[in-house]
Amino acid sequence: MQKINQKYINNLVLKALEEDLKPNGDITTKLLNSKNKIVQAKIISKQNGIISGIDFCKAAFKLLEKKSKFSQKIKDGKKIKKNQIIAEITAKTKTILIAERTALNFLNHASGISTITNQYVSKVKNKAKICCTRKTTPNLRLLEKYAVRKGGGYNHRYNLSDEVLIKENHFKSETSLRNIIKKSLKTKKKVTVEIENLRQLNNVLDLKFNRILFDNVSLTQLKKYLKICKGKYETEYSGNANLKNITKISRTGVNRISVGSITHSAKSFDSSLLIF
Repeated sequence: MQKINQKYINNLVLKALEEDLKPNGDITTKLLNSKNKIVQAKIISKQNGIISGIDFCKAAFKLLEKKSKFSQKIKDGKKIKKNQIIAEITAKTKTILIAERTALNFLNHASGISTITNQYVSKVKNKAKICCTRKTTPNLRLLEKYAVRKGGGYNHRYNLSDEVLIKENHFKSETSLRNIIKKSLKTKKKVTVEIENLRQLNNVLDLKFNRILFDNVSLTQLKKYLKICKGKYETEYSGNANLKNITKISRTGVNRISVGSITHSAKSFDSSLLIF
């Protein structure tokens, strides 16, 4: 997993600001006589949840005005309640007005992911791990996977180079699943094999690799397959997990549960910025 640093944050936020400002800047704020007046603003939560993305939010103001002051009132990964203050900003009026939407977009997107991830985490039993997938917004994967961690979840591989994951279309493109697995072991990377039925499972049980991913199988099948594995592999479930069935899935004893929706369908967190 790659690390988030200030350079990454600044580059991403700068692109977002440019998206809002090109080609002629904020033509509405330019009309204000008081645009250079120093004012104070607060970012306020409008729901309960888990906060993340504070550094991205802060960068939107700092990139526009180095002397602006950004005082965060809560740390990433912490629970927040409705009407609680997330941050206070002191800056020129134009800085706050220009940065507002970009700052809140990053904050609300990341916090939405952290919040839904935490809802899943709170429902699992037997220490099952909630994992994200590569179903992320293009160019925002690092932010979104960070938000998953802040919500109490775990990251699957970051990209195609991290681990070997042999899926349905891989072994449909080859004549032998076993041969693909044997080749993959030579990479010295962690190896996961996707299994969809009993025939596939029995075909690989004598091979030594790291993880089996049971994809789109019923709970009855999952329980049966886990007994057959007898703890030989780390196990993972993917395909149909949601907030209604996540507890039942976790009670099977599977080690990991992949949930693509925590990144690709997370509802944006609700917060607002008000000048006082």
